[in-house]
Amino acid sequence: MTVLITGGMGFIGLHTARAFVDAGEDVVITYYQTWREPSFIKDEYGKRVIVEKADASQPGVIEELAKKHKTEHIVHLAVPGVMALGPYEDYRVNMNGLIGVLEAARNAEVKRLSLASSIAVYHSLPGGPYRETDRLPVESANPTETFKKSWEILAFHYAGRTGLDVVSMRIGGIWGPLYHSMMNLPSRLAHAAVNGTEPDYSRGGVPFAEDTGDVCYVKDCALGIRLVQLTENLPNRIYNVSSGIATSNQRLVDAVKAVKPDATLPLQDGRGPGYKEQNYLDMTRAKDELGFENGYTPESAMADYIAWLEEGNEK
Repeated sequence: MTVLITGGMGFIGLHTARAFVDAGEDVVITYYQTWREPSFIKDEYGKRVIVEKADASQPGVIEELAKKHKTEHIVHLAVPGVMALGPYEDYRVNMNGLIGVLEAARNAEVKRLSLASSIAVYHSLPGGPYRETDRLPVESANPTETFKKSWEILAFHYAGRTGLDVVSMRIGGIWGPLYHSMMNLPSRLAHAAVNGTEPDYSRGGVPFAEDTGDVCYVKDCALGIRLVQLTENLPNRIYNVSSGIATSNQRLVDAVKAVKPDATLPLQDGRGPGYKEQNYLDMTRAKDELGFENGYTPESAMADYIAWLEEGNEK
């Protein structure tokens, strides 16, 4: 069985490829600009993992690859960087990519197409826990929230008209080896501790100790994606994929200090103005229908990530 992962050379994509290979599947991963050869998968390149350069926003490109490699499953992870493009290009790349992968899946007669949605679709709700059945407002506060909501509506309509098996994965805040943007807090804390510096808090200021978020280690995320893609006869079309817990910023700092006790990781006391109650994705559906269980706690994940960085890996 062959799985095609668009954006498979990305942070989540490479870990997802590893998860599929570990399950005995062959994988085709695409990249557009960035090439990576991390130690945990590079020995599979040209063997169980085939790498193809592709612009997923161009008509017919993904369909050609799906047919070339006799793909049975497609996982669509390819997206432009947040705010990396102007409004027109952002729309063109996102929507052409969606249309292209839908057509590819239908014309190549794949068994299932899984789309990477995001925890961002819940952004406008006042608090959690966030469930797949929650009613979401049309109004959206950021590009990710906007496009991911739109993708779900359009993709499910397409599936209804064509009979294609399409599933949406609402993925939480993912961190761990290969994460490069340093937007989320756990990655900044880990890098600061390993480098002997204070974290870069230029984005948003010093975090509040009691603020929380659903942050999921990338290896658990990859397992969740694999389960969504390969579990047969799914009773639903939307699945949360994350840790299922509201992890406080203080817990993340404590997790770092358990490994690097001399790290300097300042936090503000209390809760910030954006604090939300029960700020996590409800994972009941994924546990009951996919058999998903997280393999990492925040503490074990942080220890694993710091060990990775201390081995000399850049990210």
